[in-house]
Amino acid sequence: MQRGKALFIGFKRHDSILVGGGVANMRCLKALRTYFGDENVTEYYILDEANGRSLWSYAKAVCLFPFDYHNGLTPKKVQEVVEMSKDFDFVFLSTSVVGLIAKKLKESGYKGKIITHYHNVESIYYDAQMPRWLPGRQVVVRCAAHNDEYGWKYSDKTITLSSRDANYLEKHYGGKADAIIGVAMEDKFRPVDEQQLTSKKPLCLFLGAYSKPNNDGVLFFVKEVLPHVDINFKVVGKGMAKLQEENECMKDIEVISDAPDLRPYFEEADFMILPIFSGSGMKIKTCESLMYGKNILGSDETFEGYEVDTDKVGGRCNTADDYICALKNYSENPIPRFNKYSREIYLKNHSEERHNSIISSVFSE
Repeated sequence: MQRGKALFIGFKRHDSILVGGGVANMRCLKALRTYFGDENVTEYYILDEANGRSLWSYAKAVCLFPFDYHNGLTPKKVQEVVEMSKDFDFVFLSTSVVGLIAKKLKESGYKGKIITHYHNVESIYYDAQMPRWLPGRQVVVRCAAHNDEYGWKYSDKTITLSSRDANYLEKHYGGKADAIIGVAMEDKFRPVDEQQLTSKKPLCLFLGAYSKPNNDGVLFFVKEVLPHVDINFKVVGKGMAKLQEENECMKDIEVISDAPDLRPYFEEADFMILPIFSGSGMKIKTCESLMYGKNILGSDETFEGYEVDTDKVGGRCNTADDYICALKNYSENPIPRFNKYSREIYLKNHSEERHNSIISSVFSE
Protein backbone atom coordinates (compact mmCIF):
# COMPACT_ATOMS: atom_id res chain seq x y z
CA MET A 1 0.00 0.00 0.00
CA GLN A 2 1.36 3.42 -1.03
CA ARG A 3 1.30 5.63 2.08
CA GLY A 4 3.04 8.66 0.66
CA LYS A 5 6.58 9.94 0.97
CA ALA A 6 8.37 11.23 4.06
CA LEU A 7 11.29 13.61 4.49
CA PHE A 8 13.29 12.85 7.66
CA ILE A 9 15.12 15.88 9.06
CA GLY A 10 17.95 14.98 11.44
CA PHE A 11 20.07 17.52 13.24
CA LYS A 12 23.28 15.53 13.06
CA ARG A 13 24.41 12.59 10.95
CA HIS A 14 26.39 10.67 13.54
CA ASP A 15 29.60 8.75 13.10
CA SER A 16 29.80 5.02 13.79
CA ILE A 17 29.42 5.36 17.58
CA LEU A 18 25.84 6.26 18.46
CA VAL A 19 24.86 7.73 21.80
CA GLY A 20 21.62 8.97 23.32
CA GLY A 21 19.91 11.11 20.71
CA GLY A 22 21.61 9.26 17.85
CA VAL A 23 20.11 5.96 19.02
CA ALA A 24 16.67 7.54 19.32
CA ASN A 25 16.98 9.10 15.85
CA MET A 26 17.80 5.75 14.29
CA ARG A 27 14.73 4.21 15.91
CA CYS A 28 12.52 6.93 14.46
CA LEU A 29 14.12 6.61 11.04
CA LYS A 30 13.65 2.85 11.07
CA ALA A 31 9.99 3.28 12.05
CA LEU A 32 9.46 5.62 9.09
CA ARG A 33 11.11 3.15 6.71
CA THR A 34 8.98 0.33 8.07
CA TYR A 35 5.77 2.33 7.57
CA PHE A 36 6.46 4.12 4.26
CA GLY A 37 9.00 1.75 2.68
CA ASP A 38 12.72 2.45 2.25
CA GLU A 39 12.28 3.95 -1.19
CA ASN A 40 9.77 6.52 0.11
CA VAL A 41 11.91 7.99 2.91
CA THR A 42 14.60 10.60 2.25
CA GLU A 43 17.06 11.81 4.87
CA TYR A 44 18.36 15.36 5.28
CA TYR A 45 20.88 16.29 7.99
CA ILE A 46 21.77 19.74 9.22
CA LEU A 47 25.26 18.58 10.26
CA ASP A 48 27.45 15.63 9.34
CA GLU A 49 29.53 14.64 12.38
CA ALA A 50 31.77 12.37 10.34
CA ASN A 51 32.97 15.30 8.19
CA GLY A 52 33.65 17.63 11.10
CA ARG A 53 33.07 21.38 11.11
CA SER A 54 35.12 24.41 10.16
CA LEU A 55 35.86 27.39 12.40
CA TRP A 56 33.77 29.47 10.01
CA SER A 57 30.73 27.27 10.58
CA TYR A 58 31.08 27.72 14.35
CA ALA A 59 31.46 31.48 13.99
CA LYS A 60 28.39 31.62 11.76
CA ALA A 61 26.40 29.57 14.28
CA VAL A 62 27.26 32.02 17.06
CA CYS A 63 25.93 34.90 14.95
CA LEU A 64 22.70 33.05 14.08
CA PHE A 65 21.70 31.87 17.58
CA PRO A 66 19.92 35.17 18.39
CA PHE A 67 17.76 34.65 15.29
CA ASP A 68 16.65 31.15 16.41
CA TYR A 69 18.90 29.19 14.04
CA HIS A 70 20.28 26.53 16.34
CA ASN A 71 23.94 25.43 16.22
CA GLY A 72 24.55 24.75 12.52
CA LEU A 73 21.12 25.54 11.14
CA THR A 74 21.25 28.38 8.60
CA PRO A 75 18.75 30.29 6.44
CA LYS A 76 20.17 28.49 3.40
CA LYS A 77 19.59 25.05 4.91
CA VAL A 78 16.06 25.98 5.99
CA GLN A 79 15.31 27.12 2.45
CA GLU A 80 16.71 23.84 1.08
CA VAL A 81 14.27 21.92 3.30
CA VAL A 82 11.37 24.17 2.24
CA GLU A 83 12.16 23.47 -1.43
CA MET A 84 12.61 19.74 -0.87
CA SER A 85 9.36 19.49 1.08
CA LYS A 86 7.29 20.15 -2.05
CA ASP A 87 7.94 16.55 -3.12
CA PHE A 88 6.86 14.98 0.21
CA ASP A 89 3.60 14.27 1.98
CA PHE A 90 5.21 14.29 5.44
CA VAL A 91 8.12 16.15 7.00
CA PHE A 92 9.41 14.50 10.16
CA LEU A 93 11.54 16.72 12.40
CA SER A 94 13.51 14.30 14.55
CA THR A 95 14.27 16.96 17.16
CA SER A 96 12.66 20.20 18.23
CA VAL A 97 15.95 22.16 18.01
CA VAL A 98 14.98 22.59 14.35
CA GLY A 99 11.45 23.70 15.23
CA LEU A 100 12.12 26.85 13.18
CA ILE A 101 11.77 24.64 10.10
CA ALA A 102 8.16 23.85 11.04
CA LYS A 103 7.46 27.59 11.24
CA LYS A 104 9.07 28.31 7.87
CA LEU A 105 7.26 25.39 6.21
CA LYS A 106 3.88 26.68 7.37
CA GLU A 107 4.74 30.21 6.27
CA SER A 108 5.73 28.87 2.84
CA GLY A 109 2.32 27.24 2.40
CA TYR A 110 3.46 23.62 2.73
CA LYS A 111 0.40 21.38 2.27
CA GLY A 112 1.70 18.15 3.78
CA LYS A 113 1.86 17.15 7.43
CA ILE A 114 4.65 18.24 9.75
CA ILE A 115 5.52 15.96 12.67
CA THR A 116 7.95 17.06 15.37
CA HIS A 117 9.56 14.52 17.69
CA TYR A 118 10.75 15.89 21.04
CA HIS A 119 13.81 14.10 22.40
CA ASN A 120 13.69 16.54 25.28
CA VAL A 121 12.34 19.90 26.20
CA GLU A 122 15.44 21.36 24.59
CA SER A 123 15.55 24.54 26.68
CA ILE A 124 15.72 22.37 29.83
CA TYR A 125 18.29 20.07 28.22
CA TYR A 126 20.64 22.89 27.23
CA ASP A 127 20.19 24.67 30.53
CA ALA A 128 21.41 21.48 32.23
CA GLN A 129 24.18 20.79 29.70
CA MET A 130 25.87 24.18 29.55
CA PRO A 131 28.13 25.43 32.38
CA ARG A 132 26.79 28.49 34.20
CA TRP A 133 29.97 30.45 33.51
CA LEU A 134 29.78 29.98 29.72
CA PRO A 135 29.34 33.31 27.90
CA GLY A 136 26.19 33.45 25.81
CA ARG A 137 24.57 30.42 27.43
CA GLN A 138 21.26 32.26 27.87
CA VAL A 139 21.20 33.07 24.15
CA VAL A 140 21.54 29.36 23.36
CA VAL A 141 18.91 28.34 25.93
CA ARG A 142 16.54 31.01 24.60
CA CYS A 143 17.11 29.79 21.02
CA ALA A 144 16.28 26.23 22.12
CA ALA A 145 13.12 27.45 23.88
CA HIS A 146 11.94 29.30 20.78
CA ASN A 147 12.48 26.20 18.66
CA ASP A 148 10.55 24.11 21.20
CA GLU A 149 7.69 26.57 20.82
CA TYR A 150 7.83 26.64 17.01
CA GLY A 151 7.72 22.87 16.82
CA TRP A 152 4.75 22.79 19.18
CA LYS A 153 2.78 25.57 17.45
CA TYR A 154 3.44 24.86 13.77
CA SER A 155 3.46 21.05 13.60
CA ASP A 156 0.41 19.02 12.66
CA LYS A 157 1.49 16.27 15.09
CA THR A 158 3.81 16.30 18.08
CA ILE A 159 5.46 13.36 19.84
CA THR A 160 7.18 13.44 23.22
CA LEU A 161 9.10 10.74 25.05
CA SER A 162 7.51 11.29 28.44
CA SER A 163 4.40 12.72 30.05
CA ARG A 164 6.67 15.09 32.01
CA ASP A 165 7.82 16.74 28.79
CA ALA A 166 4.29 16.74 27.34
CA ASN A 167 2.94 18.44 30.46
CA TYR A 168 5.69 21.08 30.42
CA LEU A 169 5.13 21.93 26.76
CA GLU A 170 1.36 22.05 27.21
CA LYS A 171 1.70 24.38 30.18
CA HIS A 172 4.05 26.77 28.41
CA TYR A 173 2.79 26.66 24.81
CA GLY A 174 -0.75 25.24 25.00
CA GLY A 175 -2.22 22.15 23.33
CA LYS A 176 -1.58 18.50 24.04
CA ALA A 177 0.94 16.10 22.55
CA ASP A 178 -0.55 13.83 19.91
CA ALA A 179 1.46 10.90 21.21
CA ILE A 180 3.76 10.03 24.10
CA ILE A 181 6.10 7.33 22.86
CA GLY A 182 8.88 6.16 25.16
CA VAL A 183 12.32 5.25 23.93
CA ALA A 184 12.89 1.95 22.19
CA MET A 185 15.82 0.15 20.65
CA GLU A 186 16.83 -2.87 18.62
CA ASP A 187 17.09 -6.02 20.72
CA LYS A 188 20.75 -7.08 21.00
CA PHE A 189 20.29 -9.42 23.96
CA ARG A 190 21.64 -12.95 23.80
CA PRO A 191 20.83 -15.69 26.32
CA VAL A 192 22.80 -15.76 29.57
CA ASP A 193 23.14 -18.01 32.59
CA GLU A 194 20.08 -16.98 34.59
CA GLN A 195 21.32 -18.79 37.71
CA GLN A 196 24.59 -16.88 38.07
CA LEU A 197 24.69 -14.55 41.09
CA THR A 198 26.30 -11.15 41.45
CA SER A 199 29.78 -11.12 42.96
CA LYS A 200 30.46 -10.20 46.58
CA LYS A 201 32.74 -7.55 45.03
CA PRO A 202 30.37 -6.65 42.20
CA LEU A 203 31.46 -5.15 38.90
CA CYS A 204 29.53 -1.90 38.58
CA LEU A 205 29.28 -0.07 35.27
CA PHE A 206 28.49 3.53 34.43
CA LEU A 207 27.51 4.03 30.81
CA GLY A 208 27.33 7.45 29.20
CA ALA A 209 29.04 9.87 26.85
CA TYR A 210 31.02 12.92 27.94
CA SER A 211 28.45 15.56 28.89
CA LYS A 212 27.78 17.69 31.95
CA PRO A 213 24.94 15.55 33.47
CA ASN A 214 26.93 12.33 32.93
CA ASN A 215 30.18 13.86 34.16
CA ASP A 216 28.49 15.22 37.27
CA GLY A 217 26.99 11.79 37.98
CA VAL A 218 30.31 9.95 37.62
CA LEU A 219 32.23 12.44 39.76
CA PHE A 220 29.52 12.33 42.45
CA PHE A 221 29.79 8.53 42.57
CA VAL A 222 33.61 8.46 42.55
CA LYS A 223 33.94 11.08 45.29
CA GLU A 224 30.94 10.37 47.52
CA VAL A 225 30.23 6.64 47.15
CA LEU A 226 33.23 4.70 45.86
CA PRO A 227 35.47 5.26 48.92
CA HIS A 228 32.82 3.63 51.13
CA VAL A 229 32.08 0.43 49.17
CA ASP A 230 34.08 -2.59 48.07
CA ILE A 231 33.27 -2.85 44.37
CA ASN A 232 34.90 -2.87 40.95
CA PHE A 233 33.85 0.27 39.05
CA LYS A 234 34.17 0.90 35.34
CA VAL A 235 33.15 3.84 33.13
CA VAL A 236 32.30 3.28 29.48
CA GLY A 237 31.28 6.06 27.12
CA LYS A 238 32.13 8.15 24.10
CA GLY A 239 34.70 10.79 24.98
CA MET A 240 34.99 9.75 28.62
CA ALA A 241 38.81 9.63 28.46
CA LYS A 242 38.59 13.42 28.59
CA LEU A 243 36.80 13.27 31.96
CA GLN A 244 39.60 11.09 33.30
CA GLU A 245 42.24 13.52 32.03
CA GLU A 246 40.48 16.47 33.64
CA ASN A 247 39.96 14.99 37.12
CA GLU A 248 42.63 13.63 39.46
CA CYS A 249 40.03 11.54 41.31
CA MET A 250 39.51 9.51 38.11
CA LYS A 251 43.14 8.47 37.63
CA ASP A 252 42.67 4.97 39.09
CA ILE A 253 39.26 4.35 37.50
CA GLU A 254 39.07 2.04 34.49
CA VAL A 255 37.66 4.11 31.62
CA ILE A 256 36.81 2.75 28.18
CA SER A 257 36.28 5.59 25.74
CA ASP A 258 34.71 5.29 22.28
CA ALA A 259 33.97 1.55 22.42
CA PRO A 260 32.31 0.51 19.12
CA ASP A 261 30.35 -2.32 20.77
CA LEU A 262 28.85 -1.93 24.25
CA ARG A 263 27.42 -5.42 24.59
CA PRO A 264 30.50 -7.04 26.22
CA TYR A 265 30.48 -4.39 28.95
CA PHE A 266 26.79 -4.82 29.67
CA GLU A 267 27.17 -8.59 29.80
CA GLU A 268 30.02 -8.54 32.32
CA ALA A 269 28.39 -6.02 34.69
CA ASP A 270 26.71 -7.06 37.92
CA PHE A 271 25.06 -3.65 38.34
CA MET A 272 24.47 -0.59 36.22
CA ILE A 273 25.20 2.55 38.23
CA LEU A 274 23.32 5.49 36.73
CA PRO A 275 23.36 8.58 38.99
CA ILE A 276 21.84 11.24 36.71
CA PHE A 277 20.40 14.31 38.42
CA SER A 278 19.36 16.67 35.62
CA GLY A 279 18.00 16.66 32.11
CA SER A 280 14.84 16.10 30.12
CA GLY A 281 13.29 13.36 28.00
CA MET A 282 14.24 9.78 28.87
CA LYS A 283 17.64 8.20 29.36
CA ILE A 284 18.64 5.81 26.57
CA LYS A 285 21.14 4.12 28.89
CA THR A 286 18.23 2.99 31.08
CA CYS A 287 16.52 1.36 28.11
CA GLU A 288 19.74 -0.41 27.12
CA SER A 289 20.16 -1.68 30.66
CA LEU A 290 16.62 -3.05 30.69
CA MET A 291 17.18 -4.69 27.31
CA TYR A 292 20.19 -6.60 28.62
CA GLY A 293 18.31 -7.62 31.77
CA LYS A 294 20.57 -5.72 34.14
CA ASN A 295 20.22 -4.75 37.78
CA ILE A 296 20.04 -0.95 37.86
CA LEU A 297 20.78 1.49 40.67
CA GLY A 298 19.64 4.91 39.49
CA SER A 299 18.16 8.25 40.45
CA ASP A 300 14.70 9.69 39.86
CA GLU A 301 15.99 11.17 36.60
CA THR A 302 17.38 7.80 35.51
CA PHE A 303 13.91 6.26 35.66
CA GLU A 304 11.93 9.26 34.38
CA GLY A 305 9.37 8.10 31.82
CA TYR A 306 9.83 4.41 32.61
CA GLU A 307 7.01 2.41 34.16
CA VAL A 308 9.07 0.24 36.47
CA ASP A 309 9.07 -0.96 40.05
CA THR A 310 12.52 0.36 40.99
CA ASP A 311 12.83 -2.09 43.88
CA LYS A 312 12.51 -4.98 41.42
CA VAL A 313 14.87 -3.46 38.90
CA GLY A 314 17.58 -2.84 41.50
CA GLY A 315 16.99 0.32 43.48
CA ARG A 316 16.19 4.02 43.41
CA CYS A 317 19.17 5.94 44.76
CA ASN A 318 19.22 9.73 45.02
CA THR A 319 21.90 10.23 47.67
CA ALA A 320 25.33 8.85 48.41
CA ASP A 321 23.92 6.96 51.41
CA ASP A 322 21.30 5.34 49.15
CA TYR A 323 24.03 3.94 46.88
CA ILE A 324 26.26 2.91 49.76
CA CYS A 325 23.49 1.03 51.57
CA ALA A 326 22.28 -0.67 48.40
CA LEU A 327 25.73 -1.81 47.30
CA LYS A 328 26.70 -3.07 50.76
CA ASN A 329 23.43 -4.99 50.94
CA TYR A 330 23.97 -6.62 47.55
CA SER A 331 27.58 -7.47 48.43
CA GLU A 332 26.35 -9.30 51.51
CA ASN A 333 23.29 -10.76 49.79
CA PRO A 334 24.06 -11.57 46.13
CA ILE A 335 21.18 -11.68 43.66
CA PRO A 336 20.91 -13.05 40.08
CA ARG A 337 23.07 -11.11 37.61
CA PHE A 338 20.29 -11.46 35.06
CA ASN A 339 17.29 -9.44 36.14
CA LYS A 340 14.29 -11.13 34.57
CA TYR A 341 11.99 -8.26 35.55
CA SER A 342 14.18 -5.69 33.72
CA ARG A 343 14.11 -7.80 30.59
CA GLU A 344 10.33 -8.18 30.79
CA ILE A 345 9.86 -4.39 31.05
CA TYR A 346 11.98 -3.90 27.93
CA LEU A 347 10.00 -6.46 25.94
CA LYS A 348 6.68 -5.06 27.10
CA ASN A 349 7.32 -1.34 26.64
CA HIS A 350 10.54 -0.59 24.78
CA SER A 351 11.07 -3.06 21.95
CA GLU A 352 11.37 -1.62 18.46
CA GLU A 353 8.32 -3.62 17.34
CA ARG A 354 6.14 -1.81 19.87
CA HIS A 355 7.72 1.52 18.98
CA ASN A 356 7.11 0.99 15.25
CA SER A 357 3.46 0.12 15.78
CA ILE A 358 2.79 3.20 17.92
CA ILE A 359 4.63 5.68 15.72
CA SER A 360 2.88 4.25 12.67
CA SER A 361 -0.44 5.14 14.25
CA VAL A 362 0.63 8.80 14.31
CA PHE A 363 1.04 8.80 10.53
CA SER A 364 -2.16 6.89 9.82
CA GLU A 365 -4.47 9.16 11.83
